[in-house]
Amino acid sequence: MKVVEVADLASYVGKELGASEWFQIDQDRINAFADATLDHQFIHVDPEQAKNTPFGTTIAHGYLTLSMLPYLQATIDGFLMPKGMKMAMNYGFDKLRFMAPVKVDKRVRAVATLMEATEKREGQWLLKFNFVVEIEGEDKPALMAEWLLMYFV
Repeated sequence: MKVVEVADLASYVGKELGASEWFQIDQDRINAFADATLDHQFIHVDPEQAKNTPFGTTIAHGYLTLSMLPYLQATIDGFLMPKGMKMAMNYGFDKLRFMAPVKVDKRVRAVATLMEATEKREGQWLLKFNFVVEIEGEDKPALMAEWLLMYFV
């Protein structure tokens, strides 16, 4: 994480903050997510049946890939944290698109760009980030998201 003065947040708007570490999505994680969400569609959990699909194998749930954003974001060295931050919270998404499936055992990473930094109230900053979750070796990303985070300083 990169700690910056609150007054300097605006100077990072439009800038790429870096990429996360690569993270492998394995079948155990897909199965655990299916259990947690009760979404056991065969394309996610049945490798034999999934062989007969256009993907040829199981794929991660789109929401599993999305749910990895907090972890991936935390591994971005250049990700911004305002100096004196007391806490941060997820504020939602303005836009979310699932672009390509993540096949089992593929690795993903997130690339973040700061889009906006707005002081909503004194000591409350709403930051909008563009996240692109890339799939190693693939041309198309898994997802693109405009993620809102509220920082309290």
